[in-house]
Amino acid sequence: MQQLIECVPNFSEGRDMAIIKQITDAIQTVDGVMLLDVDPGKATNRTVVTFVGTPDAVVEAAFRAIKKASELIDMRKHKGEHPRMGATDVCPFIPVANVTMADCISCAKKLGERVGNELQIPVYLYESAATQPERKNLANVRAGEYEGIEQKLQQPEWQPDFGKAVFNAKSGNCIIGARDFLVAFNVNLNTTSVRRANSIAFDVRENGRVDPSGQKDANGEPLRIPGTCKSVKAIGWFIEEYGIAQISMNLTNINVTPVHIAFNEVNKSATKRGIRVTGSELVGLIPLQCMLDAGKYFLEQQQRSIGVSDEELIRIAIKSMGLDELADFNPEEKIVEYKLYGKERFGKLISMNLRAFANETASESPAPGGGSIAAYVGSLGISLATMVANLSSHKKGWHDRWKEFSDYAEKGQQLKDQLLKMVDEDTNAFNQIMAAFALPKSNEEEKNNRKKAIQDATLNAINIPYKVMELSLSSMEIIKAMASIGNPNSVTDAGVGALCARTAVIGAFLNVKINAGGLSDKAAAAQKIADGELLVTQAENLEKEILAIVNSKIK
Repeated sequence: MQQLIECVPNFSEGRDMAIIKQITDAIQTVDGVMLLDVDPGKATNRTVVTFVGTPDAVVEAAFRAIKKASELIDMRKHKGEHPRMGATDVCPFIPVANVTMADCISCAKKLGERVGNELQIPVYLYESAATQPERKNLANVRAGEYEGIEQKLQQPEWQPDFGKAVFNAKSGNCIIGARDFLVAFNVNLNTTSVRRANSIAFDVRENGRVDPSGQKDANGEPLRIPGTCKSVKAIGWFIEEYGIAQISMNLTNINVTPVHIAFNEVNKSATKRGIRVTGSELVGLIPLQCMLDAGKYFLEQQQRSIGVSDEELIRIAIKSMGLDELADFNPEEKIVEYKLYGKERFGKLISMNLRAFANETASESPAPGGGSIAAYVGSLGISLATMVANLSSHKKGWHDRWKEFSDYAEKGQQLKDQLLKMVDEDTNAFNQIMAAFALPKSNEEEKNNRKKAIQDATLNAINIPYKVMELSLSSMEIIKAMASIGNPNSVTDAGVGALCARTAVIGAFLNVKINAGGLSDKAAAAQKIADGELLVTQAENLEKEILAIVNSKIK
């Protein structure tokens, strides 16, 4: 898997789409970079751009964007609600895949040096790339904003990390850094009062507010009353475009304070002040797990089962936080993984509709074959049990048991997703074998490489259906529980689920056996077959037990 770094530059232009497009076009001239999101704000007069790429590519793309912004944006004319220091205000690098924070720091320094030397723009490094402790916090670096730059550059402690300490009136300063993933999240209020919005912001942000007592700490600094949310920065502002006040937040560590907790804390504070939260908006992108966690949280608050699909969890999160109040919220465009990988994240076969999948199976192509079908049948089996669990959690008179059935449904969803993944994995394993057999064999080295590739592919083609066997057998324990204690009106669904799961175990075992014949390590092949036979026996016994329970409940 290739190295991927995310870059999220913020440009001080949110109204002129022609300028914004020229900047993003500059980014897209670099090979190895994918533009993920462009989020302009009229009131803030600021655009947040998100793109990913290999380390060298993102540095080059960021430089071209900053250069283009310096040509097109004149900070002497800039006005907007958001704090800013330059045409390109901030430009952080964020690790995504197969990279470390050290790699991102290296990118920040490379970019900073080029911007300072080639564009004559003073550069400060912040967050993990900071060269001094006081520069780690973005707010400290940005203090005084554009209007205070000239004076700031004269102070010895605020000499730039790159570039000369000379005021660039047109472009201002540029703040470049490396950080973990940050979620920019705004909560909408039914008020126009910035003062009241700020009071709410002070309640929730980690830095809180100055203690009105006037007391000072040991360093002579005013004592502060901390807010309720750690790793959260927040301010209140008025958005003329929408005619409302907002709480604008940066969640700098979503593991410490997730989005849904920040939303709820704002809601609590607003309610105390007679203000109502009407919705929220996301600036830029958000990791999938944030949305899933939010969906589960709000379902649990309703004492409803969290064992539902990712799509349903995302829908609940959107509606619970009103993420679609100001504009449509398209998960394909706003969730990092969805934007980055698109439908490829599901696999070719699982992305098909039922008719297309059946047609592909029925075609003259040997794949998908029995192994993929076994995995799919197994996923249907556990899906039926999950349905029974969800129906049971909502059954009238069973309200005190919702958590019990929710736990079963959640486990069922996990098994279903794993089995669905195996549908494509089995076909990929078959294709890997075919590719290995097609390798050249004109000399001894090629013959040896081909032989090894065939054996590696064969072992994989054994392990994949064996995994299907294990997953399907595990699902039968949940199916049995749902037949025993689940909604009696759905007991036959559990029975059909058992038939599917047994079929998946036995069907996958056929693939284990036929592929084991091609394994040169005969002892390992024999052991795998022996282990598989035990799984088949267990599946057959469980099927009998489940069907006996089902038939005893059918009147």
